[in-house]
Amino acid sequence: MGMVLILIFFFSLVSSISPSYGFDPLDPYGNITIKWDLLLSNSGTNNLMVSIYNFQQYRHVEPPGWKLNWAWKGKEVIWSMQGAEATEQGNCTEFKESTLPHCCEKEPFIVDLLPGTNYNAQTQNCCKGGVLSSMKQDPSKYVATFQMAVGGSGTNSQFIMPENFTLGVPGYSCGGAVKVEPSRYTTDGGRRWTQALATWNVTCVYSQSLASPTPRCCVSLSAFYNQTIVSCPRCSCGCKGQPGTKCVKYGETPPLLKQNQDPTPVVRCSEHMCPIRVHWHLKESYKQYWRAKMTVTNFHIMKNYSEWNLVVLHPNLQSLTQVFSFNYAPLNRYGYINDTGMFWGLPFYNDILLQEGKDGNLQTEILLRKDPGIFTFREGWGFPRKIQFNGDECVMPPPDEYPSLPNMGHSASATTPFIILFSLFLTFML
Repeated sequence: MGMVLILIFFFSLVSSISPSYGFDPLDPYGNITIKWDLLLSNSGTNNLMVSIYNFQQYRHVEPPGWKLNWAWKGKEVIWSMQGAEATEQGNCTEFKESTLPHCCEKEPFIVDLLPGTNYNAQTQNCCKGGVLSSMKQDPSKYVATFQMAVGGSGTNSQFIMPENFTLGVPGYSCGGAVKVEPSRYTTDGGRRWTQALATWNVTCVYSQSLASPTPRCCVSLSAFYNQTIVSCPRCSCGCKGQPGTKCVKYGETPPLLKQNQDPTPVVRCSEHMCPIRVHWHLKESYKQYWRAKMTVTNFHIMKNYSEWNLVVLHPNLQSLTQVFSFNYAPLNRYGYINDTGMFWGLPFYNDILLQEGKDGNLQTEILLRKDPGIFTFREGWGFPRKIQFNGDECVMPPPDEYPSLPNMGHSASATTPFIILFSLFLTFML
């Protein structure tokens, strides 16, 4: 008993001192890095280039995008910006120049420019409305960049990095600035390289518990060999009537809500109360292959999911043969393990999952080769171990509720001939 109490105390202590972010075993090195490069420091004015890199394999930043914030340590102001803008100019009355600073806020909020912005205000990798793709889904759109001139009343030529960084995206927490090796740049294809005066990195990591107090998706299961459909667990994403849950019954008109003012999802009322449901169906079994079908359904009344993705953990994905109507890429987390894959939509075809009531479901079928020695339909092996939607882990049904193979141990009955034939069929196909 004493040892049990000691273990409980130890785990309680660890949980109390653990950081607010979570480790993702499917993307152990994923983070968003904000790099600050000091390019020029002259006469109290410092020219900087800030780059936001999404180094996550499958988690992306969707609209309304990032909204970077920090706190100056001194009396710095932003005189000019390219590739982004501050949401507020602030109080600039102490400056008597004919041209006022772009922003005089002590804690400015910076947002990306929208597509189609005036060319003179643009920089490379800007103007995507704050959207950042993941490394796997679109490696050409995983970075955003802007430049600014910083100076102001009472500051000297030495630049001091700000503090208290936030990314403005739910679920992310950012650390402090760390000075690293200065960045190098080339403008002529590598014949000449220039170097930043100094470079700092700020690392932001994601936690699903910070993003939402409840899960955002769930998984249901079915199989060709069993008539049972295993639904999402009850109250997977909250229960009807509980604080923090909002749902609309079938036949009712959804409320008129202003977007981005209430983060609570408004979903179609269901037993699971999740915005997203993923259904996995074991469809067919052949002699050397088997087929599964995935259907993604959007129960969110107010939201479309653009550039959505699914991450599936299943031991047979190493022998995936064909994917229909979705893109696919393996996630080799640790180099030698190939049991995790990422699925996402085809551009201009099904890369947007529409809201509930507007054909809000997408589906694909996958064909996998049966690996000798490890393949089986028994004990729920044909079902995924884990599914994530847009980087958030979905609630799985309990393993003891998975659709099971017909039980051959029953006494003889009217269905015995069918069971015997089905058993012979599976023995041949498996």
